[in-house]
Amino acid sequence: MGSPDFAVPTLDALVAVGHEVLAAYTQPPRPAGRGKAERPTAVEVRARELGIAVRSPRSLKGTEEQAAFAALRAEVAVVAAYGLILPQAILDAPRHGCLNVHGSLLPRWRGAAPVQRAIMAGDAITGVTIMAMEAGLDTGPMIARREIVIGNKNAAQVTAELAKLGAVMMLETIALRAFEGEPQPEDGVTYAAKISKAEARIDWARPAAGIVRQVQGLAPFPGAWLEVAGERIKLMAAEAVEAGGAAGTVLDDRLTIACGEGAIRPSLLQRAGHKALPLDAFLRGYAVPAGTRLA
Repeated sequence: MGSPDFAVPTLDALVAVGHEVLAAYTQPPRPAGRGKAERPTAVEVRARELGIAVRSPRSLKGTEEQAAFAALRAEVAVVAAYGLILPQAILDAPRHGCLNVHGSLLPRWRGAAPVQRAIMAGDAITGVTIMAMEAGLDTGPMIARREIVIGNKNAAQVTAELAKLGAVMMLETIALRAFEGEPQPEDGVTYAAKISKAEARIDWARPAAGIVRQVQGLAPFPGAWLEVAGERIKLMAAEAVEAGGAAGTVLDDRLTIACGEGAIRPSLLQRAGHKALPLDAFLRGYAVPAGTRLA
């Protein structure tokens, strides 16, 4: 049970070692791209390539969907970034319950956007927790936890690393038949709320270090953005530099921008409808003069 790219390594791993995958549950196709054509999830695409039956209900709250799920007579449900709430009837249907690959070191960053929140908060480490699911939001017993160093990685890079790690950990968990875990501690709980559109806009009054973390945490999607002459430009990568000036002012011809503390220099930028470009290539086609004030 999963939807985005994060879940695909786990699906591949289960198939590779010979587990019988009875069905792949995933989010329904959604309109995407310029033409707003319906696009299937990464899990649906991969499951069809593997010849696995795909089910994409909009909800699992109905008795018919719950009965269809129970009729699979699954030993275990493996869940990775599925995106739907699992009612108690679904949680109880598999013989050994539902196991979740969660991209944080629980109980830190329960919720929808654990990778982005960890990076934006300046966490030095994050990781994967394999959890036995229960009705609460990521509150279930922890079966296994393993950490990685975040360093200068962006959200996409951290997500890819965690996806591979989670696949390995899930295989280990199933091989050991470790279906019960330890309760999560009450201390250290934080919530990773879904990223809002407003959070993607850069506030130049903030310190440079925080803005760099915002850029890293939101790359490549939805992308932290600034506005120049009414045009929205996404920053896909940036670094903090030693410089100063009025917050939001472009300080030189290298697009160094003053912040509330220090300054940043973008290194990868993207205009709407264009591909992302390194700074030099971007400035050749889109000069932003020193002295420009950004909103």
